[in-house]
Amino acid sequence: MIKSIPIYYKYITREFLLSFLVCFLFFFFIFFANQILYLAEQILSKRIPLVDVVLLLVYFMPNMVSLAFPFASLVSSLMAVSRLSSDNEILSMQCSGISHKQIFLPILILGAFLAISSFIINDYFLPAGTIEYNKLLRKLIYANPELEMESFSAKRYIDTVLITGEVKGKNIDNIVILDRTTEGNKRFIIADNVILEDDKDGNSIISFSLSDVFSHFAEQKKEFDYSYFKADEMIYNILLSDLSVSVRNPGPREMSSYDVYKSIKEKEKKLQEDYNNSIQTNDINYMNFTNNFLDLSSVNISKEPGKRNTVNNEMIKHFNNYIQVNYDTTFDRVLQIFRLEYHRKFSLPAACILFVFLSYPIGLFSTKKSGKSIGFGVGLIISVLYWCIMFAGTTLGIRTNVSPVFAMWLPNIAIIGIASVIFSVRFIK
Repeated sequence: MIKSIPIYYKYITREFLLSFLVCFLFFFFIFFANQILYLAEQILSKRIPLVDVVLLLVYFMPNMVSLAFPFASLVSSLMAVSRLSSDNEILSMQCSGISHKQIFLPILILGAFLAISSFIINDYFLPAGTIEYNKLLRKLIYANPELEMESFSAKRYIDTVLITGEVKGKNIDNIVILDRTTEGNKRFIIADNVILEDDKDGNSIISFSLSDVFSHFAEQKKEFDYSYFKADEMIYNILLSDLSVSVRNPGPREMSSYDVYKSIKEKEKKLQEDYNNSIQTNDINYMNFTNNFLDLSSVNISKEPGKRNTVNNEMIKHFNNYIQVNYDTTFDRVLQIFRLEYHRKFSLPAACILFVFLSYPIGLFSTKKSGKSIGFGVGLIISVLYWCIMFAGTTLGIRTNVSPVFAMWLPNIAIIGIASVIFSVRFIK
């Protein structure tokens, strides 16, 4: 016969869940407000239908939820334990024969549940939401090409680069266009004023009506041969399908962990193939270099030992620099980013349960006058520190060849270390 759940389990669970609800809404609102400000600047100002704006927010919600879960679990567990400790309810439970392990167990189970839920959101709902978000954003760009035009920005579309001045609705003050002619020659076009024309014929193009135009291009096959022209007006067209290239494709952050893992293996295989090819190429270069070195060393400088040593040292120095540059093919920045995001998909949800280990002993130090308020304040401080360490680890991982495991699990390692120290101080006598 299954035993009934102890009443203190239900009591602690209710206290934790109420605090979690408050904390989750708090963090969710912070990320939600940030996204609202972004949409207000990029989309709402362009008079996009409200329904589409709401849909964009809905598709972006998994991203906000995935970030809110770990920090909400930290602050809520601190608030719950602090409240129980400040009201001497934990002391009352201990007097009734309930140990700290029994009190901590329901909080630990809830932390594990939140960790699993956070991982599912990161691994399934976030990629699905991002795909729909990009689809809708691409659709809005097709219907409103001016969404892509930002003031004082440079954007690439296939073989075309647009450098814009101030953008006012469908009007652009000053524009520079870098592209290629039909013959493949590099060209640049400068115009003082631009008007975005609507695609009335349904040709899936965006038309720029240019005024006061100057264009220049050089012949690649002929040295010192170039052409230019001036015009009062000019029509320049770009395919809308090219505009969609600027809409960010789902990166590792928006892919499932399995897909990221497959991408990592594919990139590692390609990198190894490139490395092997580089080794073969450099071996050939080494042989050529050796022959050239011997030829140079055999010149008539044998009577001048000092000069011969100088030549030898310079040749060896240049060769060592050559080897360092050409053999450094084991680091790929894109692959490093995929590895970082792969470990992030596990480290961030794992923080939900690790935060519980940290919050329980800290919450026991609460006094009668502090209660939930001190738990909330301490939780915010720890959340900021955790975010800073994770940001530092990500930056370090992107800029250097540091281990992705170390870079992304560093905040969690810090939590485990601090929690272990506090547990030992609080419970080991």
